[in-house]
Amino acid sequence: MATKAAVSVSVAASITAASSSSSKFVINTPHRFLCLKRLSSFSSFSASALAIKCTSISNCSPNKSARSMEGFTTRTRASAQPLENADELIASVETFIFDCDGVIWKGDKLIDGVPETLDMLRSKGKRLVFVTNNSTKSRKQYGKKFETLGLNVNEEEIFASSFAAAAYLKSINFPKDKKVYVIGEDGILKELELAGFQYLGGLEDGGKKIELKPGFLMEHDKDVKSYLVGAVVVGFDRYFNYYKVQYGTLCIRENPGCLFIATNRDAVTHLTDAQEWAGQYLISGGGSMVGAICGSTQREPLVVGKPSTFMMDYLANKFGILKSQICMVGDRLDTDILFGQNGGCKTLLVLSGVTSLSMLQSPSNSIQPDFYTNKISDFLSIKAATL
Repeated sequence: MATKAAVSVSVAASITAASSSSSKFVINTPHRFLCLKRLSSFSSFSASALAIKCTSISNCSPNKSARSMEGFTTRTRASAQPLENADELIASVETFIFDCDGVIWKGDKLIDGVPETLDMLRSKGKRLVFVTNNSTKSRKQYGKKFETLGLNVNEEEIFASSFAAAAYLKSINFPKDKKVYVIGEDGILKELELAGFQYLGGLEDGGKKIELKPGFLMEHDKDVKSYLVGAVVVGFDRYFNYYKVQYGTLCIRENPGCLFIATNRDAVTHLTDAQEWAGQYLISGGGSMVGAICGSTQREPLVVGKPSTFMMDYLANKFGILKSQICMVGDRLDTDILFGQNGGCKTLLVLSGVTSLSMLQSPSNSIQPDFYTNKISDFLSIKAATL
């Protein structure tokens, strides 16, 4: 029925965020995504050259895969090839973008051979960038984790989805007199603060409850601060509760022009080595929190983490990188590999994380990377020649 249909739109757009002379950012988005029931924006945000092609699909169906919820269309690709010539791949790109969980570490444990591999790539003049959908930490906090694990990684080389949320708001000149309601953890709060944005929620709302009794009013209904909320940012939140769902829902539904931003829609996340990698004990990811808000608001979020290309566009713009000169290395098909493919990059799947060889080669899997290998240290065992 058309009443419950969403719209798949093919967008060939150049979206330019009006900003100060010190910061201009252009996002090119030639991909498919789910059309929001309404497109909320601020006057400083302009869009042009939208070409819309509509097809009917069910709205917020629980059976959609993460990539279809993001709305990206996957094309039939040749089956992934095992990495047999590391020399050729290394020589063909200038930049390697690495996912972190399942590629660099598992929980709090470094994967074997990572330090030597990163050192080898740096010695060949390759730029290394680390991108994670995990929003629980800020870039500074991730820098400390790299340091604790014995890896020398500059904060400017780290891009977490917590940072992406703040960077997106800056790119659209989100008004500084507006507030951001956060359903998420410390990483998002710290990045918003560093970017100069005011926020509500986060950890301090973790213990709040709603009394379902006659005459009860949410704080949103009686607190003037809530009406200043111009965006709700949702990420992974171990203190997620009904209060946050209700408060975020009221802001999105009742505050004119309020944005709904998700750091990611990952089904599972990496917390500890014992939990995430035990297989049958996978931990629900940020996608479960985002799904709750999607259901209560009947709105689709703007996703800034993988596989959305926002971070890819941001990186290419910041470092002046040609996307054809990038190789995306990750352990997830529907986030990491799709992220690279949507950005026009080479892709390498490592089997050291959540994806097994049988999952990759399953007839039901339509996402095929260019290459696959067991772990990134295979760059060393598959001897790399000196350039």
